[in-house]
Amino acid sequence: MGLPRAELLAGLGKLTAEQQQEVRTHWKLWARPEQLAPEGDWRTWLVMAGRGFGKTRAGAEWVRAVADADPDARIALVGASLPEVRAVMVEGESGLLAVCPLRHRPLYEPSLRRVVWPNGAQALLYSAGEPESLRGPQHSHAWCDEIAKWDNASQRAARAWDNLLFGLRLGERPRMMATTTPRAVPLLRRLLEEAGDDLALTRGRTEDNTANLPERFLRDIRRQFGQSLLGRQELDGELLEDVEGALWTRTLIEQCRETEAPELVRVVVAVDPPASSHGDACGIVVAGRAEDGSAHILADASVERASPERWARAAARAAGLWHADKVVAEANQGGAMVASVLRAAELALPLKLVHASRGKAARAEPVAALYETGRVRHAGTFPALEDELCGLVAGGAYQGPGRSPDRADALVWALSELMLGRSAEPKIRMT
Repeated sequence: MGLPRAELLAGLGKLTAEQQQEVRTHWKLWARPEQLAPEGDWRTWLVMAGRGFGKTRAGAEWVRAVADADPDARIALVGASLPEVRAVMVEGESGLLAVCPLRHRPLYEPSLRRVVWPNGAQALLYSAGEPESLRGPQHSHAWCDEIAKWDNASQRAARAWDNLLFGLRLGERPRMMATTTPRAVPLLRRLLEEAGDDLALTRGRTEDNTANLPERFLRDIRRQFGQSLLGRQELDGELLEDVEGALWTRTLIEQCRETEAPELVRVVVAVDPPASSHGDACGIVVAGRAEDGSAHILADASVERASPERWARAAARAAGLWHADKVVAEANQGGAMVASVLRAAELALPLKLVHASRGKAARAEPVAALYETGRVRHAGTFPALEDELCGLVAGGAYQGPGRSPDRADALVWALSELMLGRSAEPKIRMT
């Protein structure tokens, strides 16, 4: 129709309730051009954009259009987990049930993991965490949500994607859509590198959906994250590339991801104190070692622009929460001060003060080697910490983000304590 949004909204007030419902679900009236399926003979449509862009709505509307047009459609709905498929893709505010008009709303059958439209089209729910559930079923279409969030442990994400592709063979023109906020995970990189002409790519930013997002949210989120690496990824939809020569790559970290840590025999909290309360962050990282000798990053409890009292309380709180048996703190900024501040925060654990005699990148190299050999896992996602790890360059200076890799330095101290042994540790003194 080409009417401005304000005129469309004003016109709604003149319609009956039934007419309003019909118009509100007329997607082409409300969609931005980048939310509509592109022209061309593509097999996969990838929407890679920032949070709040409208990816979920675009995916649900595409599935709805497929179901409306083809009674024989058999559509796979694949998410990181079954609860997320149900909560976001089916029952969410922008999910299938919400976008379909009452006259053609599908029936959701949770026990069968199935959505059925009045004309006979069906969608089946799958978890990417269970790749074998996609082995065998056949589909004509698929919508995969947040593929960069799929579990990478044991290559589950890739196996789920491959099993889905093998079964995408019904109908004359099988197609799939993937929606995601970008992260440099192996599956997303592979998709971008291998798809060729079969891939239609849509990129976008959070601000593209300004008309449907609270002004205060947009202002606050941009003020907080700005053009930081996390902001560029989560708001601008940018797939961050690795720094040349970096000790850690994003692919390496994703390969070390796990959903939760096993039972641990030791837990330490490492602290990299700031030189002042007005500059760098205080890095506080919790790590543990399992009985099989593997190390597991449990938490990033770092605090920004904190006074000594505040970062000491944060360290003590992390130690208590994770039942740590030792706190390791860098003492280059004043060992007596660091020890006294931590003790004042009622830290009741053994405290080891470590003194750095080499640069941060040099200290990090043997720890990075532990990742290369698969001996370290990340029990969750720690964006700020992982960004710093990816900025440490072998034999070179730190490449950002920020001025100093305080979180990464704390991780190095924690893993040195847990994994590298006395011969590899820097000089220490006990307090």
